[in-house]
Amino acid sequence: MRIRDVRATTVTVPLEAPLRHSNGAHWGRFVRTIVEVETDDGRLGVGEMGGGGESAEAAFRALKPYLLGHDPFDLTALQFKIMNPTASLYNNRTQLHAAIEFACLDLVGQKLGVPVYQLLGGKVRDRVPFASYLFFRYPGEGGEPEVRTPEQLVAHASELKRRHGFTVHKLKGGVFPPDYELDCYRALAEAFPQDRLRYDPNAALSVEEAVRFGRAIADLNNDYYEDPTWGLNGMRRVRERVAVPLATNTVVVSFEQLAANILQPAVDVVLLDTTFWGGVRACLKAAAVCETFQLSVSVHSSGELGVQLATMLHLGALLPNLVFPADAHYHHLTDDIIVGGKLPYVDGAIAVPAGPGLGVQVDPEKLARYADLYREVGGYMYDRDPGRPEWYPLVPNTRWADPSLPGLPLDERVTRP
Repeated sequence: MRIRDVRATTVTVPLEAPLRHSNGAHWGRFVRTIVEVETDDGRLGVGEMGGGGESAEAAFRALKPYLLGHDPFDLTALQFKIMNPTASLYNNRTQLHAAIEFACLDLVGQKLGVPVYQLLGGKVRDRVPFASYLFFRYPGEGGEPEVRTPEQLVAHASELKRRHGFTVHKLKGGVFPPDYELDCYRALAEAFPQDRLRYDPNAALSVEEAVRFGRAIADLNNDYYEDPTWGLNGMRRVRERVAVPLATNTVVVSFEQLAANILQPAVDVVLLDTTFWGGVRACLKAAAVCETFQLSVSVHSSGELGVQLATMLHLGALLPNLVFPADAHYHHLTDDIIVGGKLPYVDGAIAVPAGPGLGVQVDPEKLARYADLYREVGGYMYDRDPGRPEWYPLVPNTRWADPSLPGLPLDERVTRP
């Protein structure tokens, strides 16, 4: 079995509503690159990467000379072909490699007739639990209400809990002033006293503000406090002063950073992202290091469609030290590009696919439909808020949105960059 073709297709899939975060917003859709790797025996493996457009598709085309004729079983050689550490100083291909590795694992599993988790050691759980992942939102085009006030946030969380069974709630913050978001977070705690909470302002807070906020939530039923400030040293300073475990998906996303965190602890929970770390196998390796040094792990979400979600589910199935439910943006999507549509939540968890390889297949009709939609509407500026067209993010943030103002209409001027 040898690789004979690699194809990359940019798609955009609508969300229920635009999702706000400290760096800007998802403007009512996700943009992703779907990668298809074809072999000489007629098999098709699939991968996925965040973002897209001509530059992403061109990057995958540029990898074809490295990949044509390669045996998908040779995963270690693949890694060094694509992301040799010294070459990566000049040409970071970590996320490109992840998408290709996903497809190769899919192909190997298909060839052997076993799921990916079986290839990598066997599952220790059949279902992966998830947190609700709450965002402040603008109104959706389908009539979904705005989420801005504590009351709206609690109502939104209650609906997600009713529909999907979540018992852990994560608030994506960094949008409004910290005191206002503290009121929102405590409102969630009051509304769901038996559930667990986590807060993630995407490193928007100064160290001092992060300490103040962390101390103000220390009495709540917290899983962890995610990326309150930027940098290992900033996180270390917060960790020394706050009695809530700190988590990250921004400052420990490589083995060098993991080593630094072990030598001088700044983070208690490492959030493993199958894309950011360069693939499922790299996440497993990082998880083993964390287990050795008794660091907790969870599975991070980077705005996935069904292909990357499948990699997250296989990873979650494999991890003995997965002590926290995973994150997923998945329930905010209105559709998916995989055969059969979106994978369902049951009691706050998603079943690990049991079919060969990743256990999901791309639906050609939906791939074409959402590729056409991308060509029609284009991308969006992740680091801009469509309701505040003149705003731009600062770290730490000193230009918070005003919670007393209603969300601005998403008119044509700000939704079509």
